[in-house]
Amino acid sequence: MQDNSHTIRRYTNNDEAALFALIKREGEEWQEYWLGDKKAKYSKALTSSIVYLVYENETLCGYARCRDDDGYGVYVYDLLVDKAYRGKNYGQLLMEQACHDFPDVAVYVLGDVYPYYEDKLNYEIEGKVYIVKPKS
Repeated sequence: MQDNSHTIRRYTNNDEAALFALIKREGEEWQEYWLGDKKAKYSKALTSSIVYLVYENETLCGYARCRDDDGYGVYVYDLLVDKAYRGKNYGQLLMEQACHDFPDVAVYVLGDVYPYYEDKLNYEIEGKVYIVKPKS
């Protein structure tokens, strides 16, 4: 997807440095993606996921990492737009790209920024996500 101000395209390994720079700028909240040995783990996750990048000219402004559940839905696991580029609907456009690429399945967002999804984008909540923990 492209217009005069931005371009959305799929991630390639050539984008890794720019993407990790974007994630690091977000601060401590995103350390689990790049600190120490976690960078290699997340890099592997990026290559096995559907990742959309939004660029404004030559600058990476944001990304969404998604997974296709074999036709049962597409799940957006990570969504991040650089603070300097927020307010331009880039997050919404990234998720809508997944809807465009997978028109026959629902696209779900996994996240904890509910006011953004509910109030700003008017998305509906469908269930909740829970962590399964063994009792022993």
